[in-house]
Amino acid sequence: MGKAERLSESPPATARTPTVGVLAVCDPRLDEASRRRARNIVEMVADAVAGGVSLPGGDPVRVVYTPMLVDGERQADAVARQFRGEGVDVLVCAPDTWAFPQLGLISLLSHFPEDTPLNLTCGNSGPKPGVVFTHAAQGAISQYGRLVHINVGTWPDTGERPEMTEATAAALIDWTFAAVTYQALKGRRVVVFGHDSMGMETALPHVIPTRRRFGVEITRLDMKLLADMLRKEAYDKKELGELRGWLDKHLGDRIELRSDDDRARLDKSLGMYLIVRDLMADLNAVGGGFMSQLEWGSDVRGIPLPVADMMESLFNSTFDHRGRKAPLPYATEADVQGLLTMLFFTWLTGGNPPLFMDFRKVWEAWEIERLAESLGMGEVEPEAVWRRRGFVDGDNSGSASLDWAAAPGASVEEIMAGVAMPQADEGYFPGLGNSVTFVSPGGIEGIAARVAYSAGNDLFSLVWDEAATVALPEKLAQAVCNTSTPTWPHTFVAPKYATMGEYKQYAPANHFHMTWGLKPARLQYWMDLANVVSVTPWRERPGYVEGVDRPQPLLHLLNGGEYQAKLRRAGR
Repeated sequence: MGKAERLSESPPATARTPTVGVLAVCDPRLDEASRRRARNIVEMVADAVAGGVSLPGGDPVRVVYTPMLVDGERQADAVARQFRGEGVDVLVCAPDTWAFPQLGLISLLSHFPEDTPLNLTCGNSGPKPGVVFTHAAQGAISQYGRLVHINVGTWPDTGERPEMTEATAAALIDWTFAAVTYQALKGRRVVVFGHDSMGMETALPHVIPTRRRFGVEITRLDMKLLADMLRKEAYDKKELGELRGWLDKHLGDRIELRSDDDRARLDKSLGMYLIVRDLMADLNAVGGGFMSQLEWGSDVRGIPLPVADMMESLFNSTFDHRGRKAPLPYATEADVQGLLTMLFFTWLTGGNPPLFMDFRKVWEAWEIERLAESLGMGEVEPEAVWRRRGFVDGDNSGSASLDWAAAPGASVEEIMAGVAMPQADEGYFPGLGNSVTFVSPGGIEGIAARVAYSAGNDLFSLVWDEAATVALPEKLAQAVCNTSTPTWPHTFVAPKYATMGEYKQYAPANHFHMTWGLKPARLQYWMDLANVVSVTPWRERPGYVEGVDRPQPLLHLLNGGEYQAKLRRAGR
C-alpha cells in the first residue's frame, strides 16, 4: 500500500518566478552532424534569452534547455516531464530542421496548460528547413485554436555553431519579456487602501475579471488600519530619522516647512511610507494603491490627514534612502486600472519606473502658439514638436516616480536635484503635508497608455501610443504649469501618431501612464498572451509597422482579426 507524504509545516511564501524551457524538434532520419548543430542552436537560443531578459530589480530569468532532440512521441513525453519537473511555464522551440509537428511538438504541448506561452524561433534556412517545420507547426497549432508566435529570423545555413542576428535575438527577447510578465503575475497580488477611486468607474477594482484574465488578486485594506498604525507610530523610528535625513541631504530648503506642525506632518507622511512598505512586503504584494482623495486627506467631516505624495513617489521610484531598489507600482486615488497599467509596463521593461499622471490639459498646436506669442516667444524653437503637434500636460499630486525628474540613467543625486517638496494645495488637501514637484526633461521615449475594461465584452483593452517627452523653454514651461497646479509634477507628453484632437476624444480615463524603454512589439506580444485588445485609433498610425510591431499571430488571421480572435479566446 502507498503512504501519503507529509509536507513541511513552513514552506517558503515567496512567489515563484517563471522558468523558460528551450528545446528543438528534429527528424530522426537526419545525420549526426545536423543533429549536433541542432543541439548547439538550442544552447545558443537559451543563452540569448538568459542574457537578455530580467525581472524588476535586475534578477535574471531562469532558463533551462534540453540537449534531447524531440524526434517523436517518446522524446516529447520525456522532455515534457523533465520541463514540468523544473517548473517550466514558458516554451521556446528552436527548430533548425524539418520535423513532424504532431509527433513531436504537439505531443509535448499536451502536457502543458493551454495558455502556456509558446514561441517558435528559427533561421530562414534552406538545407534542413526548420522554417518549413515552423510554418507547418504554426498552422496546425493555430487551426486547433491555440496561440503561438513565430519568429522567422536569421542565422547561417551552415556551420556547427551558427550565431543568430541581433534582430532575431531582439524579437525573441521581446516575446520572452511578454511571456514572463504574463506568467509571473499569476498568483501575485496588489494591495489597495480605501474604497473605490473617488467614484471614478474607470478606476474600479474589477476583482473577478482581473483575477480571471491576469491571475492578479486585489487585496483591499481599510484606511482605519493605516490611521491606527500611524497613530501608534508602528514604524522604526530610527529608520524614519534616516529617511528624513536622506531627504534633507538631497533637498535641503527645497522642502517647504513653515512651522513645527509642518515638520510633524512631513514625518507622518514619511512614517506612512515605512508602514505601508512593510505591510506590502508582508503580503508579498507587487503593487498598491492609496485612496488619498477624498477618504484620507480631503474629507473635512473627519480629520484630514497629511498627503501621501512622497510615499507614492518613493514606491514608484528605483531608489529610496536604502539605495537602489525595484519600483513597486503604486497608484494614487486607489486607481486600480492605472495600477494594472503601470504594473504590466514595469515588468515588461524589467523594472523601468512608471509615471502616473492626470490627463490634465491637451495643448493643441494653435493654443501653445498663442501662449508663446503672449509671452513674446513667438519665434522661439520654430520647428519644435510642441509647436507642430502640441502635447499633453501630464500632472498629478501623487504617484510620480522621482526618476522622471531626470533622464534615464541619471544618478540619484542628479534626479533629486530637480525635485522639490512644496506645501500641498490646501484646496485639494486640507490635511496639508508636502507635495512632490518637478518638471520632466524632454527626449524620454516610451509608451503612454491606459488599461480599460468593458462589461459589454468582458475584455480588457489598452489604449496606447508611442510617445516622447518634450522640453519647453523655461518661461513657457512655467506658464503651462501655472494653468493647472504648479506645485505638482509635470511631464509634457507628445504622442507619436495621435493628433491632439484624437487624444482629447479617445482618452479612456482622466489618468494615463508612461514607462520609458517599452517597445511596441513587446507590448503587443503581451496583449496577445493576456488577451487584451489593442486600441490605437490614430489615423496616422499604419496597421503594421515593419521592424516595430510584432507580426499578427496566425490565430488572429484565421479567426477574423485580432478583436474577433480575442473574443473567441475569452469564450464570448
